[in-house]
Order: sequence, then structure tokens, then C-alpha cells
Amino acid sequence: MTDASDCAPGFRPDQLAGFRIGVTSDRRAGDLIDALARRGAQVLHAPTLRMANAVSDDPVIADTRAIIAARPDVLLATTAYGVRRWFEVADAAGLGEDLVEALSATDILVRGPKARGGIRAAGLGDVGMSAEETTESLVDEVLERYPPGLTVAVQLHGFLQPFQLERLHEAHARVLTVEPYRWVETDADDDRVDRLIDAACSGGLDCITFTSAPAVHALFGAAEARGRYDELVDAMCGPVVAAAVGPVTAAPLEDAGITPITPVRYRMGALIRLVCEHLEQSRVIRLDTRHGPLELRGSMLDIHDRRVPLAPVALALLRALVLAHGAVVARDRLASGLPGTTDPHALEVALSRLRRTIGVPGLITTVVKRGYRIDV
Repeated sequence: MTDASDCAPGFRPDQLAGFRIGVTSDRRAGDLIDALARRGAQVLHAPTLRMANAVSDDPVIADTRAIIAARPDVLLATTAYGVRRWFEVADAAGLGEDLVEALSATDILVRGPKARGGIRAAGLGDVGMSAEETTESLVDEVLERYPPGLTVAVQLHGFLQPFQLERLHEAHARVLTVEPYRWVETDADDDRVDRLIDAACSGGLDCITFTSAPAVHALFGAAEARGRYDELVDAMCGPVVAAAVGPVTAAPLEDAGITPITPVRYRMGALIRLVCEHLEQSRVIRLDTRHGPLELRGSMLDIHDRRVPLAPVALALLRALVLAHGAVVARDRLASGLPGTTDPHALEVALSRLRRTIGVPGLITTVVKRGYRIDV
């Protein structure tokens, strides 16, 4: 797990200039996109799932009536949105006061500060927060603090592993649930996930951000359905940084062999700061050449006081040459990075276009019968 939020650089409008970042979240995506764009990033928004309220509130109302009647000994509140949505539905059904009264003597445990805020906004208080701000640690808290045989209510969030509920059922006499919202797949005609997968696999992204574990699972499922799962995982193990808001979100990435960057504080602001610092410190390539210093920032080349945007193929070729630090890069190695072909002529054409784009004669030199190099 990586964190640098405590020493992150201050805001600059060019912090992420040249970097291309994919955003997979639905709820609050606008805040994340705006923060990244204000720092100069190009953002591709492709929500892999969307948060949706039930078509009918009847199941939520029925579950609320059951919880009011049971007057549970313990309530697990998992998300701020879920708590707010639950009490809004209860109020609309004329059950708001009854719900507050029924929970007034209940020991309420919250998963994190946001859920605590939702409980307090409803006029209630809590008796504690999970140690790790995860549902698993919240269940751990119940099992450690309370004797068996109680009535426990759980406000479900969009994705809860059934095993966690099973743990409660094994220890307690009655477990009631209410699900104020759920995660659903995006519309079939929404091609943004396709474009995100293609961009990640073809060198068109530097980073993908995740704010929920369901979003990770959904992206992997979409990639697998398109026959590109291995390709996507390889990309996120290599040039594409995976950034997760917390350990729960990071878990499915780690299970796939990916090492995400994750802030210690599981907040969007900390995630943004970490992405800025990580990309600036780890993904900016600098090289002194005979033609002056160059800096490769994501898809942008800074040279001769000019900022030159590069297409994915040109970027892949230049990155391979720059990382060689003046050593010769063989033709076949460069050609292997071209999409769909290893034709030597296609490589020559691509390099010719790259030279014209850069506009610095002699920066990329040809070594006869061997390959190409940066003139350092």
C-alpha cells in the first residue's frame, strides 16, 4: 500500500498535464473528474456500474417496518448515502419518526465517518466505528463486543459479500437487512467501458481510478467478456497505474496480481493528491540529450520550451527510446510495440511521423542494420 498524501505537492493547474486518467466511478464522479481536469489531466469517464435506487420503494418500506417492530439490539450502518436514502424513504412512507424512536435505544455501529454523519443527520448517535472502515471489520466489532443471540439489523450497501451476513447469522438469533440502493450495470448502448479498456490496453491511459470494489469487478467482467482480461491486467501491472481509494477497493486488484496505489486515509481528496504525486514522481521521464533536455509527461513531450502531444503509437516508440538512455533499441523490439503489425516498413513510417511531430532534427538517429537511438 502506498501513501504520500501528507507530503503531496500543492495545487498547480499543470500538475497532471500530459497524463490521461480513467475514472470508473458513478456517484460523485463529477467531483473527481473536475479535480483531475483542473490539474491538467485528460479524463476518460467510464462508469462500470451505476448506483440505482429500487424501482419500487416497497421492499425498503417492508424491511423498515420489520426493523421498527424488532427494535434491534445492534444496527450496522455502512454508507452515508444508504443511511440518508433509508430515512428519506421512511419519512416519505410516514415511518420516519417511528424508525428514529425504534433505534433510539439501539447500539449503532458505523463503518466510517461518512456513515457516522448520516446517522447523526437522522438525529441518532453511534457507539463506535469499525477499526479499518470496512464492512468486515464492522462485523468483527459486533462479534467481539456483543454476546450471541441478539437481534442485529444491517443497512446494506451496493456490494456486500454474503459471507459477512453468514457470520452474523451464525452468532445471532435474528439478522434483519434493509437495502436502500444497489449497483446495476451500465446501459448496453453505453460504449464508454469499451473505450476505457481499449485505451488502457493500447497505451492511451496512464492511470485508472477506482472508488469501489464493485467497479473493479465490473471492469474485469467487461474485459473478460470481450476477451481482453489478460491484456487489461498486463497493462495495469505495467504502464497503467491502478489507484484505489482504500483497501476494500484495492483487494480485487491485488487478487488479480496488480499492485495499486492506495492512500492511508480512505478519502477522495487523499486519492487525488496521491495520484498527482505518484504520476509526477514516478511517471515523468527526463533525459539530457545533445539537442537539449527533454521531459516525457504521460502523452506529452516537453522539449525546446514546447509541449508536443503524442499519439499512442508515437508515445510508445519514444518512451522505449528514451528509457534506453541513448543505447540502441533494436528494430524488432520497436516493431513489436506497434498495434497489429511488426512490419519493418510500418515501423519506418511510424518513426518518420514521430520525427516530424517532435520537430527536432537528429534527436532520433538511425543506427544502420541495428536499430534506433536517442542522440545523447
